[in-house]
Amino acid sequence: MNIKPLYDRVVIKRMEEEKMSAGGIVIPDSATEKPIKGEVVAVGEGKAFDNGNVRAPKVQVGDKVLFGKYSGTEVKLDGTEYLVVKEDDIFAVLG
Repeated sequence: MNIKPLYDRVVIKRMEEEKMSAGGIVIPDSATEKPIKGEVVAVGEGKAFDNGNVRAPKVQVGDKVLFGKYSGTEVKLDGTEYLVVKEDDIFAVLG
């Protein structure tokens, strides 16, 4: 996969959600929600401001992140689903 997002866009590959509850109950695919965790696979060059300055992105490739449930645009490349979001839609980097 070769994708280079523009400006403050970030490409994320969603992480798989657990298929079993804490009590050991298997959750069917139809009852699970889309995960809000993912791994950054590509990052743009940063946010451009009106005065011409560019703020470098705070996330980098390989970071595990939390993002909004309804954030971004889903795209499918080479049979894999990715999510393209603005960096502002990322809530946290997981350690």
